[in-house]
Amino acid sequence: MAMEVTQVLLNAQSIDGTVRKQSEESLRQFQEQNLPGFLVSLSGELANDDKPVDSRKLAGLILKNALDAKDENRKRELVHRWLSLDPAVKTQVKSCLLQTLSSLAADARSTATQVIAKIAGIELPQKQWPELIGSLLSNIHQVPSHVKQATLETLGYLCEEVSPQVVDQDQVNKILTAVVQGMNASEGNNDVRLASTRALYNALGFAQANFSNDMERDYIMRVVCEATMSPEPRIRQASFECLVSIAAMYYEKLAPYIQDIYNITAKAIRGDDEPVALQAIEFWSTICDEETDILEDYVGESSGDSDIPCFYFIKQALPALIPLLLETLLKQEEDQDLDEGAWNIAMAGGTCLGLVARTVGDDIVPLVMPFIEENITKPDWRQREAASYAFGSILEGPSPDKLAPLVNHALPFMLSALVKDPSNHVKDTTAWTLGRMFEFLHNSIVGTPIINEGNCQQIITVLLQSMKDVPNVAEKACGALYFLAQGYEDVGPTSPITPFFQEIVQSLLAVTHREDATES
Repeated sequence: MAMEVTQVLLNAQSIDGTVRKQSEESLRQFQEQNLPGFLVSLSGELANDDKPVDSRKLAGLILKNALDAKDENRKRELVHRWLSLDPAVKTQVKSCLLQTLSSLAADARSTATQVIAKIAGIELPQKQWPELIGSLLSNIHQVPSHVKQATLETLGYLCEEVSPQVVDQDQVNKILTAVVQGMNASEGNNDVRLASTRALYNALGFAQANFSNDMERDYIMRVVCEATMSPEPRIRQASFECLVSIAAMYYEKLAPYIQDIYNITAKAIRGDDEPVALQAIEFWSTICDEETDILEDYVGESSGDSDIPCFYFIKQALPALIPLLLETLLKQEEDQDLDEGAWNIAMAGGTCLGLVARTVGDDIVPLVMPFIEENITKPDWRQREAASYAFGSILEGPSPDKLAPLVNHALPFMLSALVKDPSNHVKDTTAWTLGRMFEFLHNSIVGTPIINEGNCQQIITVLLQSMKDVPNVAEKACGALYFLAQGYEDVGPTSPITPFFQEIVQSLLAVTHREDATES
């Protein structure tokens, strides 16, 4: 029934296009004519330590694609197809996969972990393969650490594939115990600690009951917090990812730990590798999201009974959190404005600052203004850019009454910087900040309008001039003009920008004809 597939799998990765096409065709025919034989051959290839790693990896990948697809209809077909296979075939495939977890080839093990989880995702909800979790858990006590690592990785993927209702609480407890023990500092092997930490991240959705039990929760939190101090950066990053997820899922349980979490996140934000520091900032951004949601529920329901109380963690942390976030704004990268997908500590810190402003409103303003005033005229572009970024970040959240006088005071300075500052970084952020001023503050509710007959002409002149600047600055200037116009939507037939209509349209048309119009 099975077929020798090694050479076909190797040829399917050949650099020679003709050889590759022929092999892909033979694999397709084999799958269509004899699906059971096809799956058994592939799982046998993956499990065989005498075979080349490249053929084993591809065998695992094809197996995985035979069980799962992005398209929902196709996925349903594949699930149905697997469930209707002869049980003996399925048993043989599954036993090969479990055997592969002990393989010395890391790539083969890693592929097998994902395929096992895909099958679990299909079978466990159907009450099939009931012995899987038990056999994985008995693997954890194996001596070779590579087996332990692969098994923990499998448990992590399994939690990602299966919904919590499918696994009974007794098994959940055993999975969590195994995973958290594997994270412990006493676990000498970093690969095992890393696999455990990543598995916990996926298993947190199963831990509802455990987080409701003080002792179990204390233990989990202690192990996660200790793992943030591991010498291995990937373990530190993964454990901060767990904290981010815990903040989103178990916000109401965080009060006893929040001071310790502040201390470890502050240390990471100030001095750890960037991927770790980014997750530490993300923790506070997530707390902001949670508190904003809770407070919006309070306001939305006149009875004011949100299911979860707000603990005002952000408000309490402000005096320490704001200086920490402002420091991050000075860690810009030289070319971040030109890279569409850029994400770094300065950008994460500014984003978090904006979320804090939305969470606490007016309270943020006096804590940020001294930083802006001190840095906005400094000779170093990093300080000027950080000051402008800080200002732009706090314009949504605080009340217009609190912000209007500051914006009125800053506006002439910002307009001048947009034209005269020697740094493109500063101009880019200044144009963005002007856009935010117009988006959130220029409408009829403010007593002294920030845009009036007196400064309207200067604003338009500066924005139109900036549209001729380098693409990333010109794009932000167009954005600012957009928000400027949007603020007059409900004003009636004419507005302060009416006299400039023709000039504005001509400038916009000129921008569309720029040689570099497709950039930014």
